[in-house]
Formats: sequence, C-alpha cells, structure tokens
Amino acid sequence: MAEEKKNTLDPDHWIERYADYLYSYAYARLRKEEVAQDLVQDTFFSALRAKDTFLQNASEKTWLVSILKRKIIDHYRKKSTQNELNILDKPVEGEDGSIGYFFENQASTPGHWTSSASPNQWGRTFETSVESDEFNDILRTCLTKLPEKTAAAFVMKNMEGLETEEICKELNITQSNYWVMMHRAKLALRDCMEKNWFNK
Repeated sequence: MAEEKKNTLDPDHWIERYADYLYSYAYARLRKEEVAQDLVQDTFFSALRAKDTFLQNASEKTWLVSILKRKIIDHYRKKSTQNELNILDKPVEGEDGSIGYFFENQASTPGHWTSSASPNQWGRTFETSVESDEFNDILRTCLTKLPEKTAAAFVMKNMEGLETEEICKELNITQSNYWVMMHRAKLALRDCMEKNWFNK
C-alpha cells in the first residue's frame, strides 16, 4: 500500500526562508518598496489560509511564488482601472490611421517592428555577474519612469511570461493598445538604458 503523502508545508519558517527572496522578486516587478512588502505579507496570509489545499505538485517555495505572482498581477489590474492619464497610454496612429506605422502586418507578425521604427541592436553583453546586477538595478530604475499601466504590460510580458491575450484581459486594453504600449515601453527603456548603462 502506497504511503500517504504528508503536508510538507512549514509555515513557522516561511519568513526566515522565503521573505527576502519573495521581496526581491516583488520589488523587481513593482519597483515600490512598500507595495512589495505589502504583497509579500499578503502572500503569507493567503498561503496560511490555503495551506490545506496544497497539492504538493510543486515545492513550498514555488507554491509561494505562484501566489505572489497572482497578487502582483491583481495589483497591476487594479491600478489599470484607475483611469491613469498619460501620453504613453494613449493610442497613436500612423499616417494611415493605424499603428501599422510601428509594426509589420499585425495579422501575421504582431509586435514585429518595421525597419524604420526598430531600434538598433545593443553591442554589449553581460561580462560579469556584477555587471548583470548593475544592469538589473538600472532597468528597475528605468521602469519607474514608465506609466503604471505601460510598466505593467512590460513586466507581465517580459518578467512573468504571460501571453498577450491574458495581459490585455488583465489590464482591460485592446491588443492594438497593447502593441503601442509595448513599443513605447521598449523605446523609452532603451533610451534610459543607453544613457545610464550602455553609453556611460
């Protein structure tokens, strides 16, 4: 007879084992210390309430991260409903009245920039882990310069790996607005990174 699995969660040691990691994870995506701290605390509370439903198909740490991810997404979704007004969040039309000015045929290659709008490749790579850490610090600083909703779309896509359809649903935006926001986020981040890291 197969031995019954025991619940391997150990809530008494969550803070000492995972608080720092979860905070770093949240801060890298939210860029605000107080918000990151609050969501980590909420994660522990939610995990305590749901501990009896833990299926043990993932590690304790992975399970806690999955709860935190959901809270980060919920945070951005709520922020996106606050009617944030910023020029970067407004749709921009090309000469023909569409966003085709920025992208190739969207039906076949959504999000692929046209040759005239595409930025050049960076010619620098990470040479050391220290340099990579420095890059991440500056990237987080540059993210703070983006509007909340635009930063949310960038983080959800590039840090959380969400699909476009899910991001649009969470942020209540159209795919056209999503592609414009992502394009502008990349251009703004590129400009900021070049000034503060690549060309310093």
